[in-house]
Amino acid sequence: MSEQKPELRQMAEQMARLVEVSVTLNSTLNLDELLQFIIRTAAEILDCQAVSILLHDEKKNSLVFAAATGSDPKRLAEIPVPLDGSLAGFIFRKNQAIVLSDVQSDPRHYGMVSKHVAFEVKTLLGVPMRIKDRPTGVLEALNKQDGTFDESDVDLLSVIASQAAVAIHNARLVKALQDAYDDLRAADQLKTNFLALASHELRTPLGIIIGYASFLQEESPGELSDHARQVLNAAMQMRSLVDSMTNLNMLRAKEMVMHRLVVPIQQVLRSAHTEIKPLAEARNQQVVFDLPEQPLPVKCDPQKLTSAFVNLLDNAIRFTPEGGRITMGASLQAGGAVLSWVQDTGVGIERGELQKIFREFYQVEPHTTRRHAGLGVGLSITQGLIEAHAGKIWAESDGPGKGATFKVLLPVIATSNLAQMTPPFIE
Repeated sequence: MSEQKPELRQMAEQMARLVEVSVTLNSTLNLDELLQFIIRTAAEILDCQAVSILLHDEKKNSLVFAAATGSDPKRLAEIPVPLDGSLAGFIFRKNQAIVLSDVQSDPRHYGMVSKHVAFEVKTLLGVPMRIKDRPTGVLEALNKQDGTFDESDVDLLSVIASQAAVAIHNARLVKALQDAYDDLRAADQLKTNFLALASHELRTPLGIIIGYASFLQEESPGELSDHARQVLNAAMQMRSLVDSMTNLNMLRAKEMVMHRLVVPIQQVLRSAHTEIKPLAEARNQQVVFDLPEQPLPVKCDPQKLTSAFVNLLDNAIRFTPEGGRITMGASLQAGGAVLSWVQDTGVGIERGELQKIFREFYQVEPHTTRRHAGLGVGLSITQGLIEAHAGKIWAESDGPGKGATFKVLLPVIATSNLAQMTPPFIE
């Protein structure tokens, strides 16, 4: 019985170490740190000179060194290990472990690696790394310090390999996700830089075009004046797009300065209507109001909040056929907030599009066949402006052909004497 105690003690120590390994493998997501931990720990547990990890490269259909004890992984990675004609390839293809006491005499030994890193392999234990019985790589232990590898070593390395395969797979997924996020962030920064540059560079030539077109419209007779008016309208439309790009860029960079005043929401809605009224009249559309007589005060930047409702009106006008009806309304909610809305009798919105329409540059219609102009940033800017006022915005529609309603919820200003509000705005 006393002779078995050292063996039992050794087994207990090994089991404790494997538990420690399992905890570490399942809590490490940095791939480089994970690989180094695996080879270092496996070498200690098996008391061997070196450990290497080879992972399957599906594109090249070969094994590639991911890490190895005492070797430069970059130098090892330069040599792909073939699936045919190598010990690692045999382990991977057969999906089984092998133990060799004389590696140099085995015809399957791939000597190219040993020559490249000047390391002589004498004894070897190799086990497949699996995920759900599918091999993903090979874990090799090289040159046992005392004697040769035995079955207990095979069991130990197999347990480590199984846990390592899952941990490496998870770490790779996390790295791929991080790389994708970094690519998106870089693309997003490029888009931001483009918006800033384009809006800045377009302002000067647009100002010149608008100035000359205005002068020609006033001073030129007949048909020439009509041509100048068309140029002016096109330039004004382009300036509106540039303003949208500028506002979007400021919102994304969180650089927009808010000058907050207390103002009745009715005044904001009527100001927005006044600004866009000519466009509605040109399309023979009727804009009606559903507003209470009692002022509904909100604390806001009047100019920017008006811009938000101008965007909503512009959206309603563009997606409502000629002769349609648009309603602007507001009411005080039981919870102490002001609800405003812009309702149209236009083309409506699919249920699945109600959330997507607030995305930057999102277009409901395919760009090659769409009938309604615009960059697709108006609603995104509106959402940013509303949220900057601590408000919420959402869209409702019963579906295509049944119109749409955009609703805005803003905090109300609690005051016991609304009559003290002196138009246009009060501090």
